[in-house]
Amino acid sequence: QLHSDQDKGDGSLKYILSGDGAGTLFIIDEKTGDIHATRRIDREEKAFYTLRAQAINRRTLRPVEPESEFVIKIHDINDNEPTFPEEVYTASVPEMSVVGTSVVQVTATDADDPSYGNSARIIYSILQGQPYFSVEPETGIIRTALPNMNRENREQYQVVIQAKDMGGQMGGLSGTTTVNITLTDVNDNPPRFPQSTIHLRIPESSPVGTAIGSVKATDADTGKNAEVEYRIIDGDGTDMFDIVTQKDTQEGIITVRKPLDYETRRLYTLKVEAENTHVDPRFYYLGPFKDTIIVKISVEDVDEPPVFSRSSYLFEVHEDIELGTIIGTVMARDPDSASSPIRFSLDRHTDLDRIFNIHSGNGSIYTSKPLDREISQWHNLSVIAAEINNPKDTTRVPVYVRILDVNDNAPQFAVFYDTFVCENARAGQLIQTISAVDKDDPLGGQKFFFSLAAVNPNFTVQDNEDNTARILTRRNGFSRHEISTYLLPVVISDNDYPIQSSTGTLTIRVCACDSRGNMQSCSAEALLLPAGLSTGALVAILLCIIILLVIVVLFAALKRQRKKEPLILSKEDIRDNIVSYNDEGGGEEDTQAFDIGTLRNPAAIEDKKLRRDIIPETLFVPRRTPSAPDNTDVRDFINQRLKEHDTDPSAPPYDSLATYAYEGNDSIAESLSSLESGTTEGDQNYDYLREWGPRFNKLAEMYGGGESDKDTS
Repeated sequence: QLHSDQDKGDGSLKYILSGDGAGTLFIIDEKTGDIHATRRIDREEKAFYTLRAQAINRRTLRPVEPESEFVIKIHDINDNEPTFPEEVYTASVPEMSVVGTSVVQVTATDADDPSYGNSARIIYSILQGQPYFSVEPETGIIRTALPNMNRENREQYQVVIQAKDMGGQMGGLSGTTTVNITLTDVNDNPPRFPQSTIHLRIPESSPVGTAIGSVKATDADTGKNAEVEYRIIDGDGTDMFDIVTQKDTQEGIITVRKPLDYETRRLYTLKVEAENTHVDPRFYYLGPFKDTIIVKISVEDVDEPPVFSRSSYLFEVHEDIELGTIIGTVMARDPDSASSPIRFSLDRHTDLDRIFNIHSGNGSIYTSKPLDREISQWHNLSVIAAEINNPKDTTRVPVYVRILDVNDNAPQFAVFYDTFVCENARAGQLIQTISAVDKDDPLGGQKFFFSLAAVNPNFTVQDNEDNTARILTRRNGFSRHEISTYLLPVVISDNDYPIQSSTGTLTIRVCACDSRGNMQSCSAEALLLPAGLSTGALVAILLCIIILLVIVVLFAALKRQRKKEPLILSKEDIRDNIVSYNDEGGGEEDTQAFDIGTLRNPAAIEDKKLRRDIIPETLFVPRRTPSAPDNTDVRDFINQRLKEHDTDPSAPPYDSLATYAYEGNDSIAESLSSLESGTTEGDQNYDYLREWGPRFNKLAEMYGGGESDKDTS
């Protein structure tokens, strides 16, 4: 209540209120100065309000006293419960932690005035989660309450914490929150194999690196605490097998380290150990953190391919050996206990020229063709070995054949020499330096000797003893008008065994030279005649060329003669029905000359069908004739057609023979080309026709009858 000393109670004064909440939250009675609150006041919204009051004259509205300021302070009551910032908390603590290990701290707040009474004094308690966890009443820190809590037994816990004001006394307000606590893993469990022994099997043919099987130890821990490393610590197969740890599956994969052999050993025993890679020293007392298992591996028998005694073979042989000589032998055996016999063969893709062969039974390789080191110094063969009982299972081995050199090639001139001698040459003058080459390759190197095949009065050879020689003149002066070219045979021999030699002919031209010995002109080109090409060979080549030319000329003349030969002979000739086609028919298989179907079925003759045996000069419309009945005999049909063509002016007289000729049995007279009736009209002796058999009796009567009549007369 506000009251002015000037207020006499007659209502002449008026009280005015201003400041925080004036007119809304606080109102004043103008007459009495009483201040009232219009609604419930919450300290948590505002703890105090500053107001100003003044008394004025109601009529003049003038202040009767100075304005005064006062503060309204709100007294707190316990009207707010404690609250947590999170409805649900998540926390974790390692398993096997000692009692009192801090897990998490939860804190609640109270909006009441902490300085006024116990309205904001909070006490924490646990409503759910005992006896595993506890909470400190003053701080809200949650701690473990039981020792050795094992994650493998229980991993998740839910704890309910209560916060109560008024110091936890009765009548205080409270709030709760939930804390989900997870036990994190520690390495407190060793790996364990589910069994003490495991049995695996593998074929002996498995290559190195093949996985045989796997072993796996279980670990109740998780993550890196469950990581296990496998190794072989003992057994009789430590050098034959390996074990690899598979990180993603935590398995130990056993693999083959060396080739297996059933016939050598059939059973191996391994002792495999699994050990944790991350061991916590705090839990050594729970160890040891490893376990072992016995692995027995049985090797299964497989029909293995043959095995060669070596991985490769090298044979050396001289190139002059005789055919069929054995150059070496390969050996292979069946590694199986059955010991089947072996068959050998050569891979012909490695010996396309079939120079070598092999005995299928004993593996001996021998030559089937001559060897030549100069053509091929090495031969790389592949020998195949297969069991006779199982030929599909094969093994290959490389065989290298080195051909050793034999002195079987004679030395020859190294290059072509264009040699000339000046007409004004002096005796002893050098005109050419020659050298030689040899396809052979002796161990001591090449050594050649040069000499003349015979004493030459014009030139001589001087051996330089360094595989070269000098050609020198033996006299003064040469005349190209007398002799323009000299042939100088030079003998070249080597020093290997057996000694090989050859003769090379050096062609020396005689040329005109200046005073310095420079060639100006020569009468002929110098030729180096190869030693192997003799004069007889050149003559033979020329004769062959002349013979070929004569054959070509004769062939052209015959073709020209045949073109001039008349196609139809004289009408007076009684053989006017014989036509020369200048070619030989195709026999019974020749279906182009005529269609035999027409003879068999005369009604099938097509209209307007042109003749196929000749090319007519002018086209004409064939004359239709009534066809013979279907059962007409072939002979009658031919006779009928023959009469038609005899009276047909558009058909040549030879058409009948060309179209309807039949080929009989083999003739003992062979060809009729010897008649040559078109080449002469003189008298000839045809008595030999009677010797050709009864088929030619008619022909013999026609051509031989005249002379027989003369004889009889």
